[in-house]
Amino acid sequence: MPTVDNASRYSPILDYAVIGDCRSVALISREGSLDWLCWPEFDSPSVFAAVLDANRGGRFSIRPEGPFRAERRYLPDTNTLETVFHAPEGSVALRDLMPVTSEDRKREQLIAEHEILRVIEGVTGEVELRIHYEPRPDYARRAAKLENRGQLGVWCQTGHGVLVLRCDVPLGIDADMRSASVTIRICAGERKTMSLSYSDDGPAVTPAIGAAARQRLEESDAWWRAWTARCTYEGPYRESVVRSLLALKLMCFAPSGAIVAAPTTSLPELIGGVRNWDYRYCWLRDASFTLRALTGLGYEEEAAAYCGWLLHATRLSWPRLQILYGIYGETRVTESTLGHLEGYAGSSPVRIGNGAHSQQQLDVYGEVVDAIARMARSRDFFDGDTVRFLNGIGKTVCDQWREPDSGIWEPRSSPMHYTHSKVLCWVALDRLIDLHETYGLDLDVDRFRTERDAIRVEVERRGYNARIGSYTQTLDGSTLDASLLTLPWYGYIDAAHPRIMSTLKRVGERLGRGGLMYRYDDDTDDGFDPGEGAFGVCGFWAVDCRARGGQLAVATEDFERLLGYANDVGLFAEEIDPETGAALGNFPQAFTHVGVINAALTLAAGSSETAAVGKEVRG
Repeated sequence: MPTVDNASRYSPILDYAVIGDCRSVALISREGSLDWLCWPEFDSPSVFAAVLDANRGGRFSIRPEGPFRAERRYLPDTNTLETVFHAPEGSVALRDLMPVTSEDRKREQLIAEHEILRVIEGVTGEVELRIHYEPRPDYARRAAKLENRGQLGVWCQTGHGVLVLRCDVPLGIDADMRSASVTIRICAGERKTMSLSYSDDGPAVTPAIGAAARQRLEESDAWWRAWTARCTYEGPYRESVVRSLLALKLMCFAPSGAIVAAPTTSLPELIGGVRNWDYRYCWLRDASFTLRALTGLGYEEEAAAYCGWLLHATRLSWPRLQILYGIYGETRVTESTLGHLEGYAGSSPVRIGNGAHSQQQLDVYGEVVDAIARMARSRDFFDGDTVRFLNGIGKTVCDQWREPDSGIWEPRSSPMHYTHSKVLCWVALDRLIDLHETYGLDLDVDRFRTERDAIRVEVERRGYNARIGSYTQTLDGSTLDASLLTLPWYGYIDAAHPRIMSTLKRVGERLGRGGLMYRYDDDTDDGFDPGEGAFGVCGFWAVDCRARGGQLAVATEDFERLLGYANDVGLFAEEIDPETGAALGNFPQAFTHVGVINAALTLAAGSSETAAVGKEVRG
């Protein structure tokens, strides 16, 4: 376990905020330290990784020299982060963003491939700030050598490209040429700009600073506000829904349409533990939930791009589906460890790549087919290749659903017969039958009907334990699992059915903690020692399940409690410590934010139905 000394060198995970441009993301602490950045893409080697090694990882920090208090927010309806430092002698605002703009604008002007803007503005009095810049390319495996090129800025070769830092204040390069720093005083009304850019293709573009940088900031904010204005949701908790939507957008990889699970790797599920995974890839288990969130808020274009990536990536391994793929659909994301990094607060190993890509998870077949079915609008959606793809998926499910698998949670123990996986096999066949009946697709529906019905018989006979009154994690088992709360979501069973109502009660009793929800029982053999936080999305699944079952008041109360676990700028991690409220695991987590959106959509739908019934009764 890490010592107190060691842990104190790291900002709490909940103290981070993110900025991004739909290609990569940066984590910035409450104290103004940019501690994580991979360029040029989500899964590229890091440029700064202080979040994984406070000494060796590298950072780009801007903070007052003396004591201060920080307040943060995102500028309304944008992903521009504003941190206001309040020091005894005055206050100063720091705005951080990755500029984004329209494709038309990109064609009109020469712009940097990748850029971070950090704009400092004096608010009151006069504040002394310390700026410190220490890039550590390639996960700190490459020696950084800084070169001052005058007005062209401070350059650093990364091995694959070049970093250029331009400032309107001169930074002094340290004697070892591995870092640069300066102390400045900022008066009220004074503004200073820093532009960090990266180029790996063709000649480097060094962005202008000063007024030109201010224009990029304003254009970026306008772009985000225009994008957010497309949101059709007008229900309760709109602010939280929109922030989750904006966070989800940051995890979209624009060139391919993929959505990463999280933009970080190896943030621990238990401080000092070994459950540290690389989440900078795309998991098929998220597909149906993500598409419902996007389409439910009116973002059909993003949903179509994601579905397009889904069809492309899965065809590369068809008829077998992997559980995760790279952002371009890569099938191999080999896992390795970075032994030279100590890990967040001493939590090692630090992993890159993810060995779970080779696991057999049968639930992904249901996720993929359900996602495609959600996007279908007409017969024209299905060309010959897509029909053959779907038919092959159905035949694979028929052949394999009786086999054990690794399940939704990817334990590194022996495969088992997971109830959730069997139900998702049912979902795959059920949706294929629906697609045949709705659009006349030429599918092997007779076999699909036979196997679908056989799956239901097996699940109802062996996946429900009458003695404890609950569906169980595995067939013929007694262990509980929060994934069982999604059965109504997929239309397998009505949320008001006695078996689901009883399951919700038992799962809540055993896995619930004040609205939060653990994934499964402590005695579950997942290949590791026990110990992790409550899993963020599972609490929102319980809210969704309650709301669908008509328990709107309790569901609403739980939803509001769960929203309280977001940080001050509305972001959620993968997991939450029920005792302290601390964030655990990779951050921010797309699945948790998708859970926020979908639970809000279900609550809003339930409230509308209740209001409609009340109006009818009163009439």
